[in-house]
Amino acid sequence: MTVPEVLDESVLPPDAESYDVVVVGFGMAGGCAALEAARAGARVLVLERAAVAGGTTCLAGGHFYLGGGTAVQKATGHDDSPEEMYRYLVANSLDPDHEKIRAYCEGSVEHFDWLEALGFEFERSHYPEKAVIQPGTEGLMFTGNEKVWPYRTEATPAPRGHKVPVPGDTDGAKLVMDLLTERVAEAGVDVRYETGATNLVTSPGGDIAGVGWRSFQDTGVVRASAVVIAAGGFVMNPDMVAEHTPALGSKLFTLGSTYDDGLGIRLGMSVGAELRNMAEPFITAPFYPPSVLVTGLIVNKDGRRFVAEDSYHARTSYHVTHQPDATAYLIVDSEHADHPSMSLVPFLDGWETVEEMEAGLGLPGGALVATLTRYNEHAARGEDPDFHKHPDWLAPQDSGPWAVYDLSLGKALYAGFTLGGMSTTVDGQVRRADGSVITGLYAAGACASSIAQDGQGYCSGLQLGEGSFFGRRAGRHAAAAL
Repeated sequence: MTVPEVLDESVLPPDAESYDVVVVGFGMAGGCAALEAARAGARVLVLERAAVAGGTTCLAGGHFYLGGGTAVQKATGHDDSPEEMYRYLVANSLDPDHEKIRAYCEGSVEHFDWLEALGFEFERSHYPEKAVIQPGTEGLMFTGNEKVWPYRTEATPAPRGHKVPVPGDTDGAKLVMDLLTERVAEAGVDVRYETGATNLVTSPGGDIAGVGWRSFQDTGVVRASAVVIAAGGFVMNPDMVAEHTPALGSKLFTLGSTYDDGLGIRLGMSVGAELRNMAEPFITAPFYPPSVLVTGLIVNKDGRRFVAEDSYHARTSYHVTHQPDATAYLIVDSEHADHPSMSLVPFLDGWETVEEMEAGLGLPGGALVATLTRYNEHAARGEDPDFHKHPDWLAPQDSGPWAVYDLSLGKALYAGFTLGGMSTTVDGQVRRADGSVITGLYAAGACASSIAQDGQGYCSGLQLGEGSFFGRRAGRHAAAAL
C-alpha cells in the first residue's frame, strides 16, 4: 500500500493558484461539500479523476436513509421522530458516535428538504414488501432491521429508505447527481475533470496549505485554506482489502468504481489521520424478492438455524459468512416457494420429503427434521422463540415438496463494499489518533468512517444519506473557517 508523500508549502510559488476550499472527488459527498462551501461564499475548486461527475454514487440504487418525520413519512402515515431514529441507529452500532448520529437524526428532515430543493421530489408513497429496492417509483420502504428483533424493542420501527422517483434500481442516484452538478455550476464552482489529487501540502506546523494534482502528463499545486477529501472507499485496492477487510475476497463481487482505490484514505494517512472501522465491510446476497421467500427458514451445514430470516439482507449475509464453511441453505415448502430467475441466489433442488432433503444436502442425520419440526410448531402459533422472527413473516413450511436455494458463499453472488475510513468530527474535520484535528483537512463520504460501523447494522441509503449530509457540513465548516 503506497502512502503519498506530504509536500511542504515551500513548493507553492508566490503566484500559485489559490482557492479557499479544494474538494477532492465529485461524487455525492464531494458535490454537496462544494455546493455548500460555495453558497457560504468560498472560492471552490473540485478535482475529479474521472471524465464526469458521479463516481460510485451513480452505481447506487437511489435510497437516502432519512427520517424523523419527513414529508414522505407523514404523507404515508408513518410516525417517526429524531429520537426514535437516533435510538435505532445507536442500537445498530458497535461503538456509536453519538454526536454524529444525533446530528444526522436531528437534521434529517431539513436535509430531506434540501435534497428536494435540488430539483426533484420523492414520491409520497410507500412500498410495503421485502425488496432490495422498490420496483417502481414508490418513495418509501423499510431498508434496515427496524422491524427485526431485538432492534424493534429498542426503537419504534419506521421506514426510512427514501428512493429517488426512478423505477427500480437504475439511474436513481444519477438523477440526483445530475441535478447536483447543475447546482454546483450555478454556484460558480470550478470543476476540473480528469484531474486527480496526488499529495497534500502542509505548513511547518502540520496545517493544510494546499494540494498537488495531476492531469495526464501535467502536474501542479494549488494553494488552499481547506481540503475536503471525498474520493471514495478502498474496495478496489487489493492490498488494502487484504490488510483490512479480507472478507471482501475473491468470492465476492466488489461494489465500486475504478477510483475506489483508497486514495483519499491514503492522503489522510500521509498527514496522520486516524482510521476507524477499517475491518468492517458491507456484504450482501439478497434472496428476495419475491418476499414470500422470507417465510422460509435458513440453515447452516449442521442443519441449524442461525439468523432471523426477516433480517435486512446485509445482516443475513453477515451471519452466513460466519457459519462453518460459509455454507447456508434457504428452505421453502410448496405453499411458499417461488422459482424466479434469481441471479444472486440460485435454486439448488427440490425434495419430496424432509429426510430426502436432509440426505441430499449432506446434513447430519435428524438435524434438519428436528429444526423444521420445531420451526413449524411455533410458526403455526405465530411464534419464533429462537430468533424472534416478526409474525408478518412466520408461516409453517410443512407442505411438501420442499425447494432449496443455495446461500453459500461462492454459490450465491455476494457483493460488498467498505465502511471504514478517516475519523471525523460532526463537521467533517479529520482527527488524529490523539483526538486533535488536522487544521484545514476534512473528509466525507466513503473515505470517512461510516456511522454504520457494523456491517450487519448497515441500512440501505446510509451511504447517500450520510455522504450528502456530512458532505454539506464539511463544506459549510470549511468555508466558515476561512
